Amino acid sequence: MTQTIQKTLRDSAAMRWTALLLLALAMFCAYIFMDILSPIKDLMQETRGWDSTAFGTMQGSEVFLNVFAFFLIFAGIILDKMGVRFTMLLSTVVMLVGAIVKWYAVSEAFAGSALETWFNNNLNYIPLFDELGVSPFYEGMPASAKFAACGFMIFGCGCEMAGITVSRGIVKWFKGREMALAMGSEMALARLGVATCMIFSPFFARLGGEVSVSRSVAFGVVLMCIAVIMTIVYFVMDQKLDAQTGEAEEKDDPFKISDLGKILTDSGFWIVALLCVLYYSAIFPFQKYAVNMLQCNLTLTQPEAGSFWASESVTIWQYVIMLVVAAAGFASNFQKDKTRRYCLLCLSIVSLVIYCYMGFMRQTAESIFAVFPLLAVLITPILGSYLDHKGKAVSMLVLGSLLLIGCHLTFAFVLPLFKGSAVGGVIIAYATILVLGASFSLVPASLWPSVPKLVDAKVIGSAYALIFWIQNIGLWLFPMLIGKVLDATNPEGVSATELDYTAPLIMLASLGVAALLLGILLKAVDKKKNLGLEEPNIKE
Repeated sequence: MTQTIQKTLRDSAAMRWTALLLLALAMFCAYIFMDILSPIKDLMQETRGWDSTAFGTMQGSEVFLNVFAFFLIFAGIILDKMGVRFTMLLSTVVMLVGAIVKWYAVSEAFAGSALETWFNNNLNYIPLFDELGVSPFYEGMPASAKFAACGFMIFGCGCEMAGITVSRGIVKWFKGREMALAMGSEMALARLGVATCMIFSPFFARLGGEVSVSRSVAFGVVLMCIAVIMTIVYFVMDQKLDAQTGEAEEKDDPFKISDLGKILTDSGFWIVALLCVLYYSAIFPFQKYAVNMLQCNLTLTQPEAGSFWASESVTIWQYVIMLVVAAAGFASNFQKDKTRRYCLLCLSIVSLVIYCYMGFMRQTAESIFAVFPLLAVLITPILGSYLDHKGKAVSMLVLGSLLLIGCHLTFAFVLPLFKGSAVGGVIIAYATILVLGASFSLVPASLWPSVPKLVDAKVIGSAYALIFWIQNIGLWLFPMLIGKVLDATNPEGVSATELDYTAPLIMLASLGVAALLLGILLKAVDKKKNLGLEEPNIKE
């Protein structure tokens, strides 16, 4: 007698990849909003009076509550108690609320309002936080920046909650299947949000020839509304899956205070945690200033008015080509037929060259920096496969740190030498940005899979929670530090496109040096204790 096997939604490749797409698109939208003001820093100074300190303080506020109110820990508890679908929906709603607050803060309606007056007269001194030098506000900070910081804090709580929830959702739908590929795909799509932001934020800010920074933020708010819709659809799918399987939702061990002793006395934990905070602090805060840095170090001449390169339609065409670069490059990694694989790879490379040419012709810093995630999208599957089958995770950490140092020092000392060369400067910028993007793939791909090899399995959930919390300290501190260093090392009243970025870039390169030393130390610890960090994840 033949038994009928009951199939669930996750047994269908189409349905589980649809679930992944819904989660990935929600994070894609979140990544866009996260950096929505980054490519228009110059416009924020011109139209809202935000100097570099105000800009950096506002940008760092995103993770303030996660660090100082321990919301990241609470997010883990909510996820453990309420499950993936509820937490994912809650996180996107929280992000939407924060996005709306931030939009109102930079809108024309806020200017001259009673709320602006209140923010001007209040939050200039926060007891204890001011004494410790960690206040998210300061006296003289523009009211719009203060209120925007409040919105960004709310958004940041939802964003970090979504980040840890998406990973759990992928495990639930792909356990025992293509989990590594699913996680790599989600990461690749989310990173495309950075490029999308760099291209479209300035596009909306200057749409129709009239500058309006609130339009850019409104674009981000619309995307967050879409993210909420995506999570509602995911909610329904996930609920149906549970009804089919009758299983309780997958849960990690909750964060326990008693775990702290075990974790904090583990040398491996501290090496990984410090590597994490150093590396991510040299990347994510830099993204928030990268476009302005290029504006200050490149010779950019606006294309002739009325030409194709000055039109609004060129933005759409360039974005379409960017999607071809990413899609063809990513897909080439999964083709068994060599002819098809090399055809897709060639298409990706040719499209990348066309994209770079268009960026040069447009003469805009944001379209140049938008290539940042493209090489990462191409090589992420390659790196994941190599780590799974060949290992060498610590060696990749060391290589990634070396590339990071080289890129920041190139931006600091080599790029300014080409200030008068329109072509040479752009070529150096493109090459350095692409290499930095590759470095951004090397380190996370090798860092996170190493944690289970270093920390006792019983406390792995708590260890990840602590690592994320420590990482958030850097993501709060360094955007603010970069802004303060910029104001301290540049004459007062200097134009937003004439700032000297040498000092902040040296500071970021020094983070890379520290990460390199820790990587070498980790390699020594691995050899001494035989932790197996250099061994492949898949045993033959």
